[in-house]
Amino acid sequence: MLELLQSNPSLPIILAGVLGLFVGSFLNVVILRMPPRMDFDWKTQSREMLELPPDPAPKPPGIALSRSRCPKCGYQLRAWENIPVLSYLLLRGKCANCKTPISLQYPAVELLTAVVSAVVVWRFGLGFEALAALVMSWMLIAMSGIDAWTKLLPDDLTLSLLWLGLLLSMVPLFVSPQQAILGAACGYGVLWSVFHLFKLLTGKEGMGFGDFKLLAALGAWLGPGQLPLVIILSALLGIIVGGLWLALKRNGKSEPIPFGPFLAAAGFVALIFGNDIIGAYLSYAKLG
Repeated sequence: MLELLQSNPSLPIILAGVLGLFVGSFLNVVILRMPPRMDFDWKTQSREMLELPPDPAPKPPGIALSRSRCPKCGYQLRAWENIPVLSYLLLRGKCANCKTPISLQYPAVELLTAVVSAVVVWRFGLGFEALAALVMSWMLIAMSGIDAWTKLLPDDLTLSLLWLGLLLSMVPLFVSPQQAILGAACGYGVLWSVFHLFKLLTGKEGMGFGDFKLLAALGAWLGPGQLPLVIILSALLGIIVGGLWLALKRNGKSEPIPFGPFLAAAGFVALIFGNDIIGAYLSYAKLG
């Protein structure tokens, strides 16, 4: 099997894309079910601390074991109705039972995860490095989806990514332990400083603490040398998307835009192309 994969360079990329479709289906579940579970756990813990009776509301479905259902009518999906992208097309984007439109998020996340997975294997080939990069990329997609919908970056994901990056640096895989620790500290410290400076000047909070932890996690994976690229790319993406969002809005009211998806996208670009981008810039600077 390994010889077949090595003799056909395009085959691992295709298989990674197919795997990404099914992982993307699971990431949709994480994006949709983790926030209600977090909210339920927070309320339960708060009621316990205040010595209040348990909340009579039912516990939200679990992430891994609960079967998928239509959020409108509760119809339980059959196996063929849960095939990534294909089921959406066969059902024509509607629930088989109540005909309620299915959110485009489902096929979009599945296709995004497939493309991202294929790009990772194209970049790193077969091996432990590619496996680690896949896990990182999948976690970034999950965090982006949750932040986009709820403006929350769960500690369960950001801190897990941070600790995983620090542990992998002991191999070392992408960076050395010294670079990982310094990258994590710098990543957290930079946004922490920006947050407090912005609050001091305007009296408003420009971002959440989850953003600090996410950039710290990216620093642990990529090292401090990649952080300027991540910050610049995420800021540019934020300006472009934020400008378009304001231009398309009709009510003229300003709303906070989650920064996590921009950090995640910039972190992925840095993971795949960071060294090439920085090398090209340094070559251009020398010629200039």
